[in-house]
Amino acid sequence: MDYKYINTIDSPADLKKLKVEELPAVCAELRDFIVEALSKNPGHLASSLGAIELTVALHYVFDTPNDKLVWDVGHQAYAHKILTGRRDRFHTNRQFKGLSPFTNPAESEYDAFIAGHASNSISAALGLDIADDHNVVAIIGDGAMTGGLAFEGLNNTSMDKNNLLIVLNDNHMAIDPLKGGFTQYLVDLTTSETYNRWRWRLYQLAVKLHLMNDEKKQRMLRRNNNWKAALSKQSSNIFTGLNIRYFGPTDGHDVEGLVRILSEIKKHRGPKVLHIITKKGKGYAPAENDQTVWHAPGEFDVETGERASSSAATPLWQEVFGQTLLDLAKRNEKIVGITPAMPSGCSMSIMQKELPDRVYDVGIAEGHAVTFSAGLAKAGKLPYCNIYSTFMQRAYDNIVHDVALQNLHVVLCIDRAGIVGNDGATHHGLLDLAYLRPIPNMQICAPRTGEDLRQMLTLAETLDGPIAIRYPRGRTPIANDANGDASLNGEMVKYGKGVKLRDGKEFAVLTIGAIGNPMSEAIKASGRDIAHYDMRWLKPLDEDILHEVGKRFKTIVTAEDGLIAGGLGSAVMEWMADHGYTPRVIRLGINDQFVEHGSTKELYHMLKLDTEGLCESLLQVQVK
Repeated sequence: MDYKYINTIDSPADLKKLKVEELPAVCAELRDFIVEALSKNPGHLASSLGAIELTVALHYVFDTPNDKLVWDVGHQAYAHKILTGRRDRFHTNRQFKGLSPFTNPAESEYDAFIAGHASNSISAALGLDIADDHNVVAIIGDGAMTGGLAFEGLNNTSMDKNNLLIVLNDNHMAIDPLKGGFTQYLVDLTTSETYNRWRWRLYQLAVKLHLMNDEKKQRMLRRNNNWKAALSKQSSNIFTGLNIRYFGPTDGHDVEGLVRILSEIKKHRGPKVLHIITKKGKGYAPAENDQTVWHAPGEFDVETGERASSSAATPLWQEVFGQTLLDLAKRNEKIVGITPAMPSGCSMSIMQKELPDRVYDVGIAEGHAVTFSAGLAKAGKLPYCNIYSTFMQRAYDNIVHDVALQNLHVVLCIDRAGIVGNDGATHHGLLDLAYLRPIPNMQICAPRTGEDLRQMLTLAETLDGPIAIRYPRGRTPIANDANGDASLNGEMVKYGKGVKLRDGKEFAVLTIGAIGNPMSEAIKASGRDIAHYDMRWLKPLDEDILHEVGKRFKTIVTAEDGLIAGGLGSAVMEWMADHGYTPRVIRLGINDQFVEHGSTKELYHMLKLDTEGLCESLLQVQVK
């Protein structure tokens, strides 16, 4: 497609050469470009479509990269990438060795801070602002504003001298529709016509009287909020209550209006919030009509909006979780589901649809999700708290202090464990085995098949204390007797017990979780006489298996889809040393590194953790 404007924009300096009246056409071209590109190379569509006018206005008004734009999460930063010299490479976005899925300072000087986890923009931007004389803008969505870190950043912004501008991109959505008090608060703030009309009139009067050009008088006006409350018949909003100047709400899709407002706000000293109203998926009807699905729709036909379908024979791991949770909840009224803004992503939406009063979507607040679960457990409920592995990191203290220390019966369902693919380093679930294992009272298991997951979720109902069940992204493997599927052979999942999948004489292989499937194929392909054990449990370890292996074999190979430091291999080595066994332990997994983005297949191949790579490693094992 021929683009009159964006094909000539290789940097924000080129954008600034245009007249303000031409910017709507630039926005239209960006929207078409992103839709066309993502129809073939999937990515985060709806979020980026909703932030196009804002992106253009920010780069038009501010002097980037000297002025800093700090994007929260980065789902909405595709137009930013295109305008900052990455247009010709945008077709590689999220692909192996291509552009990063989110903003990344290692990729571009225009990316001021890494973005992948929500709610960090205000804190990071405040640090940049205090340390630098240039303008700094934090762009945060109303979804990310539900995270505790965002409020911590706001609190600090109100205390320290700074010139930070916070743009609140309000579309009433995270991945799923937002719920909760803060969301309703923004709705009330947006719809208070009296408040906003009088507020704007008084601001214009202050400008005419030159009050806004005197820093001391600005500070006085910022702190004196009672007159606004009297006019609006409501208390001052949360931002003005924190002595942060509030502007808005305003139309986030009026690019010319945004340029005018940002140009004016830019002149003012002190912390400021610009509240804009946008529509997720703006400008592409299918995305506007179903914003949750079109957050990341996969491949699709631009003209018809028809998404590519899958004919896969097995369910997704998350679907097994969702259906099992519903089945358990129907027979046990104490069971409740907790998710931090991911009901559809983790398939807790299955239970939410039938038992809405027993599912709690707490917003993007993982730490709160865990402690809230602890409170529920303390009061006699049985919470199944589902959080992606990479996001569970944010709740570590809550797991230790609020759950494990009290030995509360909370089931932590850790989705997206291991390599997750194109979202890259910020989203891979590589740390959970290592960071959960040292926690006293914690019990940890990982299923190799969908049936294993169903049984582990069911078994968790009968246990005491905290239990973590970790499973990967994608579809469950096709299980059959030829692959040594213990579940089909009638060997049920038992507490603290693994299963021998294959006997052998040369050496033993111990795996945990889904990596056991390619390892089974690798053992067959190697042609070697290798014993294979699926440990199933990292804590407690199956000591019967370990005694058997310690007595029979001088060489042990462990394999896991996480960092090897502190995981299964480390646990086996420690146990063998503590019990007087001296085998050579070869640990397969991920070394001390953050893994880049790419398809799951490409990344497991690069890491030599696919069937081919595992087979190669097995063939290199020398047995004395």
